[in-house]
Amino acid sequence: MITLYSYPGLYGLEDNNPYGLKIYAFLKLCRLPFDHRHTLDVQSAPRGQLPYIADGDLRIGDSDAIIAHLKRQYELTIDDSLTPEQQRQDLLVRRALDDLYWVMSYSRWRDDRYWPTFRRALLDAHPDVTPEQLEAARQYNFQRYHYQGIGRYAPEDAYARGIADLEAIASLLGEDGFMFGPNPGSVDAGIYGFLANIYFYAIDTPLKQCLVARRNLVSHCNAVRAELG
Repeated sequence: MITLYSYPGLYGLEDNNPYGLKIYAFLKLCRLPFDHRHTLDVQSAPRGQLPYIADGDLRIGDSDAIIAHLKRQYELTIDDSLTPEQQRQDLLVRRALDDLYWVMSYSRWRDDRYWPTFRRALLDAHPDVTPEQLEAARQYNFQRYHYQGIGRYAPEDAYARGIADLEAIASLLGEDGFMFGPNPGSVDAGIYGFLANIYFYAIDTPLKQCLVARRNLVSHCNAVRAELG
């Protein structure tokens, strides 16, 4: 049995981290049975990061590495129809999502306009989490943002990066179906992990304003969620 270890959920989502939700969606789309365990403990995680999976004696971290393993191990055909050009587009979309991650995280933990709402949502949804733990996590994230670079941006410049990522994905996505046709692929699981973590949050960040203004992003988010069953 595959076990997915990821952060707790929020706002009705199964994971409040886009990479954990990406793996959750991928497993669901592939109809692979799995056990989902929510945790904040990264001590046992490969690379000290969530999400990760346990599959037999293997412990595998990094969302792309997890998907590559699952495809090999279970002979999954979800992406078999992709052309070489589509495979390259898949990679570029995933890299754009990696950039978007930092802006999304910044909006939750760093921006004083949205931090109180995010903080209250976490405390209300997870009474075992203390205000002291959240403040420690916030200070840790401040350090991450500084060294990654996004923490040195003015807020409007940070959001401009994330909005550009969303607009690029929207332009590639088209108006109907999923990224590469009528059936969802692994890239759609990745896009969903991010879009859902913006769209379903009751926090009106510039990222959400951008997303809701683009019909195809909203349609894609709802379409993938409907596929998860």
